[in-house]
Amino acid sequence: MVLIKENVKEKLLRFPAIELGSGTQNVNRVTIDKIDNPHVDIVADLEGGLGFLEDSSVREIYCKSVLEHIENFEQLMREMERVLMPNGRIYIFVPHFSNPYHYSDSTHKTFFGLYTFSYYTNDQPYKRKVPTHYHDVKLRIVKQRLIFASPFFVRNKFKKLFGKIVNSSKYLQELYEENCWLYPCYGLEIELIK
Repeated sequence: MVLIKENVKEKLLRFPAIELGSGTQNVNRVTIDKIDNPHVDIVADLEGGLGFLEDSSVREIYCKSVLEHIENFEQLMREMERVLMPNGRIYIFVPHFSNPYHYSDSTHKTFFGLYTFSYYTNDQPYKRKVPTHYHDVKLRIVKQRLIFASPFFVRNKFKKLFGKIVNSSKYLQELYEENCWLYPCYGLEIELIK
């Protein structure tokens, strides 16, 4: 079941941006979550896709800490591409598969690494190439960063410095991915364009 609250169409016309899995955030875009709360504009289970949105109707899609909860990730990627306007952008944060906290959450269904989103693009930004013929989704990776963080103050400072070094080149990102179990990463930030 999908519940669309009032003024959503007007809000999308003013600023065609959506936040998937918004939770309790109060953001200046149309919010979509499967749990109803006062800041959610559309109550919907993302496993069912985005059929309530028209083709090419959204300029920006924000997904922070939500895609790892989706079992049918490939279908949702197709749906995001479908509703995205030409030159529209998707901003994503997901936990990296080496993050030890990632496995503690039993609601996590999908795992992500440096090459995951390369499967959904024709331009392969890294030396290691992955097959792209599995999907008809063809986006372009604009930016991708490995995020190093810790809930502990001193370790967090060290991890942020380490992250700056790793993200200084694609070569170092790939070197890190090969050896990620030596020093776990917290997550990935990705920006895609249609």
